Parts: sequence; C-alpha cells; structure tokens
Amino acid sequence: MAIKTFDRGIHPSYHKELTSGGRIERAALPKLVIIPLQQHAGAPCELLVKKGDLVQEGQKIADVKAFVSAPIHASISGKVKDIDLADHPGGSRAMAITIEGDGLMRDWVAGAVQTDISAISADALRDIIREAGIVGMGGAAFPTSVKLSPPKGKTIDTVILNGCECEPFLTADHRIMVEEAGAVIWGLRALMKAVGAGAGLIGIEENKPDAIDALDKAVGSSNDIRLVILETKYPQGAEKMLIAAAMGRKVPTGKLPLDVGVVVNNVGTAVAIYEAVNLKKPLIERVVTISGNGVTAPKNLRVRVGTTFEEVIGQCGGLKTSEGDMEVLNGGPMMGITQSTLTVPVIKGTSGITVLTARQIKPVAYDPCIKCSSCVEVCPMGLMPYRLGDYGRAHRTDDLKAWDALACIECGCCSYVCPAKRPLLHWIRVGKLKIREEAAKAAAKAAKA
Repeated sequence: MAIKTFDRGIHPSYHKELTSGGRIERAALPKLVIIPLQQHAGAPCELLVKKGDLVQEGQKIADVKAFVSAPIHASISGKVKDIDLADHPGGSRAMAITIEGDGLMRDWVAGAVQTDISAISADALRDIIREAGIVGMGGAAFPTSVKLSPPKGKTIDTVILNGCECEPFLTADHRIMVEEAGAVIWGLRALMKAVGAGAGLIGIEENKPDAIDALDKAVGSSNDIRLVILETKYPQGAEKMLIAAAMGRKVPTGKLPLDVGVVVNNVGTAVAIYEAVNLKKPLIERVVTISGNGVTAPKNLRVRVGTTFEEVIGQCGGLKTSEGDMEVLNGGPMMGITQSTLTVPVIKGTSGITVLTARQIKPVAYDPCIKCSSCVEVCPMGLMPYRLGDYGRAHRTDDLKAWDALACIECGCCSYVCPAKRPLLHWIRVGKLKIREEAAKAAAKAAKA
C-alpha cells in the first residue's frame, strides 16, 4: 500500500517505545473519584444528584438539554461526598461531583449481547451514543452524537477512523487497535450506519505495523472498509490533515469535515460505541498512556473517569524524584496542558499523562524573532505563526482575525521549530481566547438590546 501524507508538518522524537509494546492493564478501582460537569465541548451538564446520595456505577449523574453536550455517569458506585469547584485538567476550575466508593464493581461483560447493526436504526444508534455520554476520545471531546447529526442537505459518504496517534509518547490508541481490533471495526460500522456512509477508512501511521496487521485481519474481505497507511509525521492525526492525506479532500477555512462529506472519529470512540451498544455501558473509563522519562514504569492503563493523576501515576511506580524538576501534562508534549497539581482528575478527553524531566523541558527564556520563517515552513495550515504570536501576545484581536488566527489548529509545530524558543502556540492560544471573550461579550450585549 502506498504511503500518504499532508503538506508541511514536523518529525519530532516520538518516544513511543516506552509503552507501545506492553498490553493495556486495568487500573485498580479508585476509592474516590472527582467527576467534573464539564468534560466535553459545548454546554456543561447540570446536576442530577445531591450531596449524600448513593449512586451506582454507570448511573447518569449529570445532564443538560442543550444539543451540543453529553451526559455524565458515575464511574464507581458509592456516596456523593461533595459537589464543589475542583481543579480541572483543562487548566481551570469547574464544578465537580466527588464520589466516595463502596468497593463494588459491576460486571458489564456478563450482560453483553452482540447486536446486529443492520437491525438497529440510525436514530437509535445516535440515541444510544448520546445517552452513553460518548465524546471524541482523541482529546477534543466533541460530543459524538452531534457529529453524527449533520444538518439537512449535508451528505456524508465516508467515515474516517483516526488511528494515527501522532502525538509523541502516547500509545493508547495503538494498543487499542492491537488488542481490540474487532471492536474498532464494529464501532466503525456503527458510525457508518449512523450517518448513512457507504465507505469507512482507518488512517494509521506506518510506525504501527502490529496494529496494521490486527486491523487488516479484522477487516477481512470486506470491501466497504479499508486501511490507509500514512507517513509517520506530526500532526498527521489532525482532522484536516488526515482528510487531505487519506482522501485528497481539502476542508476550507471556516468549514467542517462534514462540508466535504466526511466524519472523523477516534478509534477509542469506536470502541466506546461498541461497548455502549453491546454492553449497555456508558463512557465511565478510558485507556490512558502514562509516560515520559519522569515516570518510573510507563504503561497504558484502563482508568476510571475521575481518578486523580496522582493515583494513576502512583500505579506506574510514581515519579522519578531523582530526575529533579518535572512538568506533568494532560496529554502529550505538543498539545498537552501543564498541570499545577496532581489532584486533577482523568476526564473523558484525557488520552495521556506525560511527565517531562528537566532535560526534556524547553527553556523558558526566549529571544527576539529572527524572521527565519521556520514556523511558516512547517505550519500545516499555511499560516504565519510568527505574526500571529506577536498579535496574540499584544491582544490585537482584529489583526488576529485578519490573519486567520481562528484557522490555527494549535498543533504546536511553530513553537517546536522556533530557533528563538518563542512560545508561539501559547501566545496564539491567548489571542484566540481574547477573540472568544470579545464575541461572548458582544453576544451578551446584543441579547440585552
């Protein structure tokens, strides 16, 4: 099979070998979980429980009627100990439900019934996916049921499963494809049924030969699903890059994949759909890569939502305190968010916990821009990051919009290659935040008028 790719991008050191060869392990059942009401793109959920209530594993504990949202379920059974603001791995604080566990576990597999996809309607599939609280498992956490509900007039002909996992250190998707290939393919067929797509693609980088082999066997002789082997390059897994590489279709600025007839989902999302339909299991746990040279025993763990980073890292032997200064990230080193505390919980979008040691952390000090254009040469969106960074740092929102800052996918390629070590991604993120704040204020003002 021919190796495909997109224009520009970078080739960072991947460090996948730390966890790619070991099987997924099940983390110990936590005694306490902290479950934020905001774990997805869109409207935060509203409480369905109160302090002191007894809850069962899998019980819906928060929901909202907003279209762009996803309900939240108890990841363990026990008692609601507290409902209050708590630290969030997204870098802020959010309302969260703290559950103190009773030590009991539900056997979801015992009641499993393999469902015939042809016997279930597209509407029923979307309802199951919505009620299970399934969101994009690659990190963006966009509600999956919304992705599967395109506006009238939008025809989806292809569903792409993202198996690239191009972020350094992370291998959770890799191991899912190796160990649960059958569930991945079943989930892909469910996604195809939900949107009426006749074709399914799985985009996977060439550095995962064991996953390619497992998926190829699971696909078998089917002619409606095929694998697309892609060059190992960052950010190969970004939606627009993946669509361009796998299908040769360009998603215009300001448009979505559905505008070119495509829906993209993560391989972990496909497995979550398989479990929701066949096991009647909501999204209460996920596979998380715990890696980096600051972790004693890097591995992939199946972790309950709400388990603290501290407890998860502890199940990997803890931190290598002898390494000195460390940086703990929610996600990988390119797009991850630095954490100020380890009491933050794993949420639905936590694909990895990466611990970087002092020798891996880039210097904080930076020099003036030397106009070398290195950032421009690697930007997969064809933007001018050096200029956007300056505008973001100065909060010049009109200039940011004029230079297409909102088209930035925040991959971090610009910061990675900058010889002056300028934190371009950080400045661009700040600028985009200011744009959103101004838009929110304008909308509120208009609503009052």
